[in-house]
Amino acid sequence: MNREFQEWEDFEKELNITPEQESAIQLEKELIEATIRARESANMTQRELAEKSGMKQSAIARIEKMKVSPSVDTLNHLLFQLGYRLKVVPLSEE
Repeated sequence: MNREFQEWEDFEKELNITPEQESAIQLEKELIEATIRARESANMTQRELAEKSGMKQSAIARIEKMKVSPSVDTLNHLLFQLGYRLKVVPLSEE
């Protein structure tokens, strides 16, 4: 069935996403955005990060455009090359 939605809220309701799933989606978005900011703060291009990390530039582009869901290992690897690491913090510290 191909339905048209006028408002994001209508589409969101149709998806029936649990709060946990919504949190996971938001976390992935925030991690990717943080990785982009870290790369840009380092004045590094995707190509330069690719060379430093051993990944293909096109793979980094797909991650940054949120076309693929990177694994924790991949994000950790990219962030490490930029001088960062992933960290788990309690929800109460948000």
